[in-house]
Amino acid sequence: MRIAQFAPLAESVPPRLYGGTERVVAWLVDELVELGHEVTLFASGDSRTRGNLHAVWPRALRLGRPRSDPMAACTAMLEAIMRHADEFDVIHAHTDWLHLPVLSRLGIPFLTTMHGRLDLPWVADVVRLFPGAPFVSISNNQRLPLAHANWSGTVYHGMPPDLLHPRYEPGSYLAFLGRLTSDKGPECAIRIARAAGVPLHIAAKVPRDETRYFKERLEPQIDGKQVQLIGEVGDRRKQEFLGGAAALLFPINWPEPFGLVMIEAMACGTPIIAFRAGSVPEVVDDGVTGFVVDSEEDAVHAINRLGELDRRKVRARFEERFTAKRMALEYLGLYRALTECTNAGFREDHVARVEVSSDEPSA
Repeated sequence: MRIAQFAPLAESVPPRLYGGTERVVAWLVDELVELGHEVTLFASGDSRTRGNLHAVWPRALRLGRPRSDPMAACTAMLEAIMRHADEFDVIHAHTDWLHLPVLSRLGIPFLTTMHGRLDLPWVADVVRLFPGAPFVSISNNQRLPLAHANWSGTVYHGMPPDLLHPRYEPGSYLAFLGRLTSDKGPECAIRIARAAGVPLHIAAKVPRDETRYFKERLEPQIDGKQVQLIGEVGDRRKQEFLGGAAALLFPINWPEPFGLVMIEAMACGTPIIAFRAGSVPEVVDDGVTGFVVDSEEDAVHAINRLGELDRRKVRARFEERFTAKRMALEYLGLYRALTECTNAGFREDHVARVEVSSDEPSA
């Protein structure tokens, strides 16, 4: 198939540091190419891919210098969609709502994977504007606020099995990996680690708009001993960071759409201790790849039960459920269903027009 993938422009594909969506897009494109398909990636010019790269903007917006106007970059993306849409059998967009007014009118089969939270008050209003647009969720829980949307399916994220390697020896600390925002639960992770008497290592970025939160709520608790801040980590350091942990703490207090860090931990053989919210019960097999808990007290108790888990089984379950090949094959099934539906619609419309024409009297 000739497949187009439209990626966000905030980060390169894959991202240099933080960036879940762009990382998943990179894995998906490479796996689709491995499966023999012709894939074009529309992304920033500093992206790297096994597919054909169409550079929509010279550099990713977050780390690019000098800074660019995001609206200008989005305009370039829309123009690229308009110019090249008819070159593909199917278009797969990861750009939220940006592309919907264009692709809904071009007649090319397309779908949109929603990577973010969908419980915000304005989201439903936007979706109602495009009742025929097909969407894909990354967990079943993610789609609950938008039950009326045109859902084509749920496809869990997957990653290359050889990207992160398992470590089967017990780790010596607890790990927290993610954005330092209140909804990710870093304060909760610190309290859990202190109550359990186990060191906590935090590998995370400080978002620009969360600097005050970090300075006032987190920084005073980071003592460099019990609680250590490692900073942002790329793939190389992530292997060491997650692999050396006794468990990943994931004490979220928001409807997490997926939580990529959970399967990254599983790939390292590292179990997860996570709060029962969002996608967590779908991703974590309770008692096998970690523990799903309902409180900080339960999390502390789960830390004391980590010896019950087999890190080899954690890795094995990752290989069963969360590889990039499984993800790519599921998307291919959706692509084929879309193209067959579109072709069938074209044939029915063509027959109808022929029948109408044949009923007309000859001149």
